Amino acid sequence: MTDATLHIGLDDTDSPRMGCTTYVASLLVEKLQGLGARFLDYPNLVRLNPNVRWKTRGNGALCLRVRLDRNVTDRLVETTIDTVEQNSDIESRRTDPGIVFLQCQTVPEDIRRFASEAVTDVVALDSALRLMKKHGAWGLGLKNGRGIIGALAAVGNLLAEDHTFEILAYRKPENFGTKRKIDEESIFEMSQRSKPLTFNNVDEEKRRVIITPRGPDPILFGIRGETAEIVKQAFTMVASDETVDRWMIVRSNQGTDAHLRRFPLLDQIRPYSSVIVHGAVSSSPRVIRGRHVFFSIRDASKEVDCAAFEPTGNLRKIARELIVGDDIEAYGAVKARSSSHKVTINLEKIRILSLAPKLAPLNPVCSRCGKRLKSMGKGQGFRCEKCGVKYGNHAKIEVTMPRQLKTGLYVTSPRSQGHLTKPLVRYGQEKTRSESRDLVDGWHFP
Repeated sequence: MTDATLHIGLDDTDSPRMGCTTYVASLLVEKLQGLGARFLDYPNLVRLNPNVRWKTRGNGALCLRVRLDRNVTDRLVETTIDTVEQNSDIESRRTDPGIVFLQCQTVPEDIRRFASEAVTDVVALDSALRLMKKHGAWGLGLKNGRGIIGALAAVGNLLAEDHTFEILAYRKPENFGTKRKIDEESIFEMSQRSKPLTFNNVDEEKRRVIITPRGPDPILFGIRGETAEIVKQAFTMVASDETVDRWMIVRSNQGTDAHLRRFPLLDQIRPYSSVIVHGAVSSSPRVIRGRHVFFSIRDASKEVDCAAFEPTGNLRKIARELIVGDDIEAYGAVKARSSSHKVTINLEKIRILSLAPKLAPLNPVCSRCGKRLKSMGKGQGFRCEKCGVKYGNHAKIEVTMPRQLKTGLYVTSPRSQGHLTKPLVRYGQEKTRSESRDLVDGWHFP
């Protein structure tokens, strides 16, 4: 028997009204094991650029990496295509499923570079097709074929640096679209018992559970953490009145800030990318309708707006306290200029590097009694109410006021953090290299 190593990429099977690409992957895990496939890694869940306008929800693509008998390859390909076609929302105008198969021991470097670019920028379908042809990959793109981009990006992203894990629990098909029946108190308890090795289970500010989706997709809940062992252990702590139909552990770039790129100058940033930029606050924060906060930053090259929207919670409060001259780094998604606003960074994080002095004009004090003087009107000088002495040649004085803000990193509240945003609890827990691929027992069911 001669074995082959096969990388199977999947993307864009879902729509806003149904489906989930991770669910399709979980069905395939069961079927491929039935064909004798041996998994070389957990399914890789790769979150792609969160700002592309073609995404459905989380813009996640999957890759399954297996070894199997070469004689079974044709059956595996047929099984994969059938499973994707049967579980994709083909009728949705926003769903364009893609499948990519690459047979090789080592993923080529140019496919890996393509995968990295797909997380931080916008990539073209033509680029994906050229790479597939060059390296003998094959696949299927339904409808307009854009799903091939994400499928190839999942194949190329080996998650070789920082990564996290997630256990995904799925509902029985008859429960799709109905209200989820989870014991919320058990989730708060699980979060307390497993932190800091799990993250973004709940939003303490709003006392809200955030591991359960709100839509009609098949996921019952998902728990993210630092190791496969901890997410599996946390899974057993969640109580549900609804039977879990299946589960699967994935390895992912979620919670790693993989989408963010540092740009030296503001005039280098591009729409649809996520950036880290440095600048000085150049306009005072203003609150607009909906309690969203806007301010501007400037460097030697350009001025851009920054926006902290109401759901960002604590980050919006921090943004309101900034003043002109504060030196900051802004982290977030770049939105294109329009007729109503300049280029805008929708904030995920703010790092305050230094604070400008906050000066306030105050009336001078009486030279006799030390009491602060009262103004007699514009240009008419000051008078001491206690002594009755008038001062015609005095002017207001500037006093440095205390500030509540401190230097440091501030992150949007958990309820509004994107899949890729690294939460504060993960700082210091980053992984610097790929780890052993010995999969834990029971990493999937069935």
